[in-house]
Amino acid sequence: MGKPTGFMEFQRLSEASLPVAERRKNYREFVLHLNDEQAKTQGARCMDCGIPFCTSGCPVNNIIPDWNDLVYRGNWREALDVLHSTNNFPEITGRICPAPCEAACTLNINNDAVGIKSIEHAIIDKGGESGWVLPQPAAKKTGKKIAVVGSGPAGLAAAQQLARVGHSVTVFEKNSRIGGLLRYGIPDFKLDKRLIDWRIEQLEAEGVTFKTSTFIGKDVPANKVANDAKKTVSPDELLKKFDAVILAGGAETPRDLPVPGRELQGVHYALELLIPQNKEVAGGGKNPISAFGKHVVVIGGGDTGSDCVGTSNRHGALSITQFEVMPRPTEKENKSLVWPNWPMKMRTSSSHDEGCQRDWSIVTKEFIGNNGKIEKLRAVRVEWKDGKMSEIAGSEFELKANLVLLAMGFVSPEQKVLDAFGVEKDARGNIKADTENYRTSKDKVFAAGDMRRGQSLVVWAIREGRQCARAVDEFLMGSSVLPR
Repeated sequence: MGKPTGFMEFQRLSEASLPVAERRKNYREFVLHLNDEQAKTQGARCMDCGIPFCTSGCPVNNIIPDWNDLVYRGNWREALDVLHSTNNFPEITGRICPAPCEAACTLNINNDAVGIKSIEHAIIDKGGESGWVLPQPAAKKTGKKIAVVGSGPAGLAAAQQLARVGHSVTVFEKNSRIGGLLRYGIPDFKLDKRLIDWRIEQLEAEGVTFKTSTFIGKDVPANKVANDAKKTVSPDELLKKFDAVILAGGAETPRDLPVPGRELQGVHYALELLIPQNKEVAGGGKNPISAFGKHVVVIGGGDTGSDCVGTSNRHGALSITQFEVMPRPTEKENKSLVWPNWPMKMRTSSSHDEGCQRDWSIVTKEFIGNNGKIEKLRAVRVEWKDGKMSEIAGSEFELKANLVLLAMGFVSPEQKVLDAFGVEKDARGNIKADTENYRTSKDKVFAAGDMRRGQSLVVWAIREGRQCARAVDEFLMGSSVLPR
């Protein structure tokens, strides 16, 4: 490494953020990337550790020590090339990935991990600002045609890889704009949608064709907030026109909470708030759901719940409470027991910092309302012992609630798509396919991302899209130069 003693000389520096009072007034990004000197200093903290566990901790196996060293030496363009060699969309992961690489960092054993995510963020932003991110069209075409169903991170990663080796790739998206849940599920204050548009321009220049408002299947699912489909294409039609099909949609079926009062007005799935809000920010119609002046309860303690908190704060909610059924995690993990694996510990997001009451080991028993509208909910505290949950006698309570947002995760991809293709499913309702060839039980049909593995991280979707692209290339050409 360029600075072998850097980890002893320099402290970790987190990225700066705009003040809470300022950022709650709008939906713009508020995290500021490191400047050149700050990134150089943080890159100097990367140890000459021998075995870079960060690389294996990262689902796309980013070559982290190399680009840390290049940033330290001021070789930014080379650092960008190394970063892009494993990751198609670092501008996305550098913003919203939870950074399992940092949990696996050797320095994290007894110190603060290297700020890998912040350096990645700085590299790609500098590359974009400097005009270094250019299209890489194939030198010649293969004559093979591939359809990608779904334009989230898995679908876009697969499409870009396949286009770069000369295949003709068409991406089908049921919504009116490309990006999947990157576009519609993640708030703009976490991921500015101009970054998606920027990448789409690159993919189009590389030969990828996009077909929006097109649902692949037999019957368009009803009551889907994000569904702008105006056209339906059957799987049979797709298989006739294309040499291979990749199913790369998201896990969009939300987990429900079937308790008394679930039908009351004011009880919604999280995406029923988040998707229309993203559309409104993009210049669409006004979000039909408003948290202004309301007592908001978010049920579910993950990233989607956090996004509901941040959005409700920007609406001007009167109060926000977030429940989680699991016990409150410890403030710090026992590193000697869990390193280099992802630890279970207390995590506070930027949205929580903006204002939110949080509570753990809570189970909602009933939604209570008047004239068809929710006014409060009844809940009970639980305790966990040997992995089993039991209610605590006498712990029931009621809480004001004018708006309840269910953010308890997603159970499976859209079943109508899977059924239309006739692919075999696993026990959880996902497409059954392994990670060697990503082939489904249906000839010429492949699967990657959430449709195959279930709800997961963006970085896992990118990994699967890349690996699936190689599998498809091998299937069509007999061999492949694409990396796994």
